[in-house]
Amino acid sequence: MAQNLSRALRYAKDAVVGRNGVVAAQNQAAADVGAQVLAQGGNAVDAAVATAFALAVLEPWMSGIGGGGFMQIYDARSGKAQCVDFGMISPKRLDPADYPLAGGTAGDLFGWPAVVEDRNIVGYGSIALPGQPDGMRLALETFGTSSWAESLAPAIGLCEQGIEVDWFLSLVVASAARDLARFPASAAYFLPNGLPPSAEWAGTAPRLKNAALLATLKRLQSAGARDYYEGELARSLVHDLQAGGSKIAADDMAQFQARLVEPLLVQQGEATLVLPPGLTAGPTLADALARATPKLERGVAVPGAQSFVAYAEALDAAYEHRLATMGDTENNGGCTTNLCVVDKAGNMVTITQTLLSLFGSRVMLPESGVPMNNGIMWFDPRPGRPNSIGPAKRPLSNMLPSMVLKQGQPWFAIGASGGRRILPAVMQLISFVVDFGMSLEDAFHLPRIDASVVGQPAYNPRLPAEVIAALKARFPQAVERRLDPYPLPFACPSAVMFNADGSQTGMTEIGQPWASASAG
Repeated sequence: MAQNLSRALRYAKDAVVGRNGVVAAQNQAAADVGAQVLAQGGNAVDAAVATAFALAVLEPWMSGIGGGGFMQIYDARSGKAQCVDFGMISPKRLDPADYPLAGGTAGDLFGWPAVVEDRNIVGYGSIALPGQPDGMRLALETFGTSSWAESLAPAIGLCEQGIEVDWFLSLVVASAARDLARFPASAAYFLPNGLPPSAEWAGTAPRLKNAALLATLKRLQSAGARDYYEGELARSLVHDLQAGGSKIAADDMAQFQARLVEPLLVQQGEATLVLPPGLTAGPTLADALARATPKLERGVAVPGAQSFVAYAEALDAAYEHRLATMGDTENNGGCTTNLCVVDKAGNMVTITQTLLSLFGSRVMLPESGVPMNNGIMWFDPRPGRPNSIGPAKRPLSNMLPSMVLKQGQPWFAIGASGGRRILPAVMQLISFVVDFGMSLEDAFHLPRIDASVVGQPAYNPRLPAEVIAALKARFPQAVERRLDPYPLPFACPSAVMFNADGSQTGMTEIGQPWASASAG
């Protein structure tokens, strides 16, 4: 019997070390874009914004200008950390009655009760107001040194070239082909000739080119970010959205503003964690660490059975509290990609941006070529709960771009993609480094657990036997998770770090084929 890939292969990935800054991202070409910005004298924010736009072109199923997210910035000039909130918001004319329950459980990331026709998951009714362009504008204007046009130029060049079709792209598109085929513009781009794109066995890889998105990016470059919300681009977006049945209107778009918010600061031993606040996973990470830290082993170099059980118990309790109590009840505070950047001047950035599901709503807008989010899926479709579907609300999201300071100075930045699996990954990696003194490279190679399903932690089969036995003893429903790159077995984290010798290190998830770091 053939072994599955997780048994046959042993994943490993070298950390990238530089002295002019490092970019870590879920796509090597995007990381190279950021590294080039650093090499040309740009700061970490300049590099991060250029990388974020490049990812919008290179991974259009993960994130893009039709999505939203959060950016954490440590500004070396002021010695302060700030959070840029460009999260998605539901349209103010949204009617919860349009999302009646169908009975059963939805087949989405969160296991919500099913909605009739999956209206909260797929299609125009699942789309929330996108924040990515205005978030990049606010970050660049406040902390960057590059111009808006310069920041978009690399993404435009990549869009002109198109995305090279490799085995991973073919696999990802095939996984969503049935839904993509429902929307003409999505099908025309992602399913040429009605089928997922693929390369010849020994031939040249074809490229997918999105001419409509290219024109949109060029317009965005010349007219500025607010054109997306108030100008010619806004009119195009709203026309297509409303033609498809979305409740998003011109005044929704015009009123959207990314915002600067104060991050959540949490002490963890001698380190200070800088977490996104409000309706992110930041408060839940703080809760989980407070529960787990007193139970961790001390005086050891690598966490053992006691520590992993503590992680699982803490995450279990923190998730229960999160889902029962958190939501936008008063419009207050608030598949994915993550990137991290440090520069030689001491600036540090981590961004999580998302379309939410893989391919978001599966809708590509015909006029603009923009893949759109399905941010309405973040809401609980059951009425009367803190995170219930409602108009003009911010959803409870899993994004967790985080930074860690040591003695008040920037140390490392981290984040991940993977829905509810983000929190367990980021929590453990922070603990591996802060509580056990592991290097970034060693921490990323240490097997982890996932505890995003309450009462049923999943474990990496490469964990020591005594750790697995302890988890099973404490959680009889614990399950082994295979390690193939797809479907995603655990979250996909990335991180960058300042080293004591003045260099910087970048590291990405070892089991993901496109994720990599690049030195400036």
